[in-house]
Amino acid sequence: MNTVRKVAMNSALVAGLVGGGAYLAMGYPVIASSTNAGSQSSTDSAKGSHQANGITEKLLTGSAATRVRSAVLAANPGAAVHRVENDAEGAVYEAHITKADGSLATVKLDASFNITATEAGRGRY
Repeated sequence: MNTVRKVAMNSALVAGLVGGGAYLAMGYPVIASSTNAGSQSSTDSAKGSHQANGITEKLLTGSAATRVRSAVLAANPGAAVHRVENDAEGAVYEAHITKADGSLATVKLDASFNITATEAGRGRY
């Protein structure tokens, strides 16, 4: 491989790594949508812990998290799920999302993973 080609390839590699590092440094979360519904936000561990009515919200994991995400995405095509957790304000579960139109919402679910309410404009991401 000639020197010019090596320099060009190494420059492209370095630029990609620097750009990716800058993206991560800015704290953009990985979000779950219909194409990556199993993903969980890299900032999830810093969220949650909201307390109300003597209940502390905790992030969901495992099958409960998967079922909440699936129900929310089925009812909100094209949405991005930021995090899923138990709810301290009346429902069993909640999901904080950005809808396909860009609006924020909190989706409430019952113990059977049925959506009971969608509260527009709520949530902290």
